[in-house]
Amino acid sequence: MQQIYDSVMQFEGERCAELVSRALEEKYSPNTILDEGLIPPMGEVGDLFAAGEFFVPEMLMAARAMKKGVEVLRPIIVASRTEPKGLVVTATVFGDLHDIGKNLVGMMLEGAGFKVVDLGVNVKAEHIIETARKVRADVIGLSALLTTTMPFMKLIVAQIKKEGLTIPVIVGGAPVSREFAEEIGANGYADNAPEAVDLVKRLIAEKLSA
Repeated sequence: MQQIYDSVMQFEGERCAELVSRALEEKYSPNTILDEGLIPPMGEVGDLFAAGEFFVPEMLMAARAMKKGVEVLRPIIVASRTEPKGLVVTATVFGDLHDIGKNLVGMMLEGAGFKVVDLGVNVKAEHIIETARKVRADVIGLSALLTTTMPFMKLIVAQIKKEGLTIPVIVGGAPVSREFAEEIGANGYADNAPEAVDLVKRLIAEKLSA
């Protein structure tokens, strides 16, 4: 597991995939490989990002390496029909074409066992809400990198409440803050991808225990 961990930290996707295949041959379970080899390094990546030692490119390279390992496990997880831990709809709001942060969050959520429906960039409020309702999303994740597109987050949260839906909304992106999230009535704010995964886990656990 340590070698898998190291391959993610060193951004070595092909090596990560090989090591995951070898671990499966050695009869490690997909869950053990995920929980001990693939997910923990992303926690360290999040800490290094928070400390200013890693930046978005490093986070993205680590997530891509992790994804290579997850792709080896995916057919086995699907075949064993392991129920996803929850379903998250992600989108970059209308008027905004940035997707690096959103893609990173999506990759990490999938790696942590969630199903992700990614609507892409420049997505209108109605499409996000309609999709979330249709797929019975557990959480909606919204991203914005431009201050001019942040009001669309407020619009989506307001519309969800107006329609009487109880789907939690989390927000993130460079100009977005915890204060802004509280101001618009969102259910949470994540500063980075590992934080977003923890937030989704907490919100779904709260829904289940309600």
